[in-house]
Amino acid sequence: MFHDRARIEVRGGRGGDGSLSFRREKYVPKGGPDGGDGGDGGDVVLLADPDRRDLSFFQRKRRFEAGRGRHGQGKNKHGAAGETIELDVPVGTQVLDDEGRLLVDLAHPGARAVVAHGGPGGAGNRRFARPTQQAPRIAEVGWPGEESTIELRLKLVADAALLGFPNAGKSSLLRRISNAKPKVADYPFTTIAPVLGTVEAPDGRQLTVADVPGLLEGAHEGVGLGDEFLAHLERARLFLHVIDATEDVAERFATIDRELRGYGAGLADRPQIILLNKVDLLDEAPAFGLDDSRILVVLPVSAATGAGVDELEHSLFELVPEAPPDLVESGEVADFLVYRPRPERRRPFRLFRTDGGYRVRGKATEDELRAAGVKPGDPVEFE
Repeated sequence: MFHDRARIEVRGGRGGDGSLSFRREKYVPKGGPDGGDGGDGGDVVLLADPDRRDLSFFQRKRRFEAGRGRHGQGKNKHGAAGETIELDVPVGTQVLDDEGRLLVDLAHPGARAVVAHGGPGGAGNRRFARPTQQAPRIAEVGWPGEESTIELRLKLVADAALLGFPNAGKSSLLRRISNAKPKVADYPFTTIAPVLGTVEAPDGRQLTVADVPGLLEGAHEGVGLGDEFLAHLERARLFLHVIDATEDVAERFATIDRELRGYGAGLADRPQIILLNKVDLLDEAPAFGLDDSRILVVLPVSAATGAGVDELEHSLFELVPEAPPDLVESGEVADFLVYRPRPERRRPFRLFRTDGGYRVRGKATEDELRAAGVKPGDPVEFE
């Protein structure tokens, strides 16, 4: 089953605790503090992988937590950072917060985005040495990582997309022109999930073409397979509009056009190649002289016999619009990233370990202390 949506919980790793330690050397009877800092917690990162096809992995596992930072040690040894988790997602995956706001669009192979930052490590006691306090007996506790619930939505990235009514022959045409092998049968809705295929020109150029499940009247309102698959048309720069030539061509075109307009997102403005399929069943191809600037060319084709397929492939490479320039110079960052104010990472209070328990500097609730690692019964003093 094709999965293009998933809801997951992500949590950055907790930072490690600072060390409460003093030098103990044979000829240094009053050694100073030498407690190292705790390591920062690991992050949870999404990485756009071109080999991933859908979000089915996240149906089996929905909670991800990065590694905790190691605690600091004596002899000024800092703790190692926690392990960062990298989660591979298909190219075209969008990330939304729990209020449905778009945060990240991973529309570029190799794009990555941190969706949960690890907590900072705590300072070791050597950090608190002062001329007036040369033997501090406190060390800071590491801070919890960010935690949130996010929604992943996949919108396929393709140069062109096949669309039309069920059984118009979209899957058969995709098999003719690409390396894809979608299911083909003599009944509607044989395609129930988007399929991507690669079309190769004689000069070595390549384009990706998506086959989207057939649309019915009212699809933008959820009829048939609904509007969830219309979303996969949003990234295609060119539509290959397949119409059964044995039916009322003008009426079929108008119906699908209404669905594109009803869905919005600029689909109705996209350039189209009209493919009149199944012309092998007719004495001659029907006339289709609609004066519409979106229609680049009208081609009679037959997926059954291969008639017109060579011209289709040539037209596809000639007419597909140029890809927009990359928004990034490399795949190290997301193509589109909304920088919203992150939750305040300055600690509202600071928590220290002491010889006898914990010391709190600032205001903290019982729940906050528990989240920071204080257990029931632990001695706690407030400054």
